[in-house]
Amino acid sequence: MKEQKTNQKNKTISRREFMGGAAAATMAFTFVPGHVMAQPPSGKVNVAAIGSGGMGGGNTRACAGAGANIVALCDVDWDRAAETFKRYPKAKQYKDFRKMLDNEKSIEAVIVATPDHFHTVASMAAMRRGKHVYCQKPLTRLVSEARALTEAARKYKVVTQMGNQGHSGDGVRNICEWIWDGAIGEIREVHAWTNRPVWPQGIDRPKEVHPVPSTLDWDLWLGPAPERPYNKCYAPFAWRGWWDFGGGALADMACHVLDPVFWALKLKYPTSVEASCTPVNKETFPLGSMVHFEYPAREGMPPVKIHWYDGGLKPEKPEALGEMGLEQDSSNVLFIGSKGVLRCGEYGNDPHLFPLSMMREYKRPPQTLKRIKTSHEGNWLEACKTGGKATSNFDYAGPFTEMVVMGNLAIRPENVGKKLLWDGENMRVTNDEKANDYVQMHYRKGWSLEM
Repeated sequence: MKEQKTNQKNKTISRREFMGGAAAATMAFTFVPGHVMAQPPSGKVNVAAIGSGGMGGGNTRACAGAGANIVALCDVDWDRAAETFKRYPKAKQYKDFRKMLDNEKSIEAVIVATPDHFHTVASMAAMRRGKHVYCQKPLTRLVSEARALTEAARKYKVVTQMGNQGHSGDGVRNICEWIWDGAIGEIREVHAWTNRPVWPQGIDRPKEVHPVPSTLDWDLWLGPAPERPYNKCYAPFAWRGWWDFGGGALADMACHVLDPVFWALKLKYPTSVEASCTPVNKETFPLGSMVHFEYPAREGMPPVKIHWYDGGLKPEKPEALGEMGLEQDSSNVLFIGSKGVLRCGEYGNDPHLFPLSMMREYKRPPQTLKRIKTSHEGNWLEACKTGGKATSNFDYAGPFTEMVVMGNLAIRPENVGKKLLWDGENMRVTNDEKANDYVQMHYRKGWSLEM
């Protein structure tokens, strides 16, 4: 979905206000297995999109630009998708992705660019039919959903990609190579932050019921989410801030910002997660939060703590940065090493070592990671044609998403301030049984992964 600023202003939160607030808050589809799918004689992949406005429109254009045939388009709001429909007049148009997958036998690959609450059911429906999947970030809203998509991609042998485009960039590869080279020594602490949210959060459910736009199928928009009356505060944009539909600032941006952290530090499952935040409610995410992940030693690397900040909150500035402040870009990461600091931007871009003298003197190691010469979507399409793996395939993106949404588990009103101990292999909080209610999937009647 296209990201645009709303008219509601979110105030900037001071550290003092934050700490005060934190204290106060104290469907069965038949399918064709992917490995028996024939490649088109032209070498082009037949692509369909579920979610054709906003980000879906952009992903569709990128696929077309990389040589794909756009054969079908689906969106629950045809006004929202009108520009994309006009751009590809030969593509069949649908509101219900289930009908599209039933009717359009030529589809080989599917873009899923819906609101977050639809990612899992749409991606699973496509994979169960042997379709390759490009799913926008965050891959899912819940840990169990991410695990289900990871396992399904392996089972159906399809090519997958999560839409965290920075993972195809050179920056994140440089970071991995530098850290693995020991550029800043042992890393036991990482700080990452974003200026999001830029949509309303910290608000209650509206009492007003608005007329549903004539071009929108509201029941289909809700899909697996609990039923509620339509209000324009949910769609088409501000759904990100609502627990039932989105993942707040953390799920939206951490799939970009924490990507180099997860890759370079060879992370998988945290052992614990804990959060503090401004006052929370059961409807929307807080205006600002801090989330702390703990990871054990792994593959020759020491234990590490990952600290996340959003809503304008930031860490203390490391001395190694010298005169350079933290007021750069909307999101940044600081890797704190025993020899120095590595800083990068929102997509792992523009990495630098600090102090700056270290950057000037550093002899970069040979490149060991393959560079991506095309777009993130192009990388996926190439893998679809060759049977290879896309760079952010679900074997990578699934566990990464599990980490991210574990952070949101800690932000739940019932869990704020608690240190949740995590058994990643079994997907369970071991010290708070009630917290596991938000690990598993709870879909509205008529919706499931086995539809």
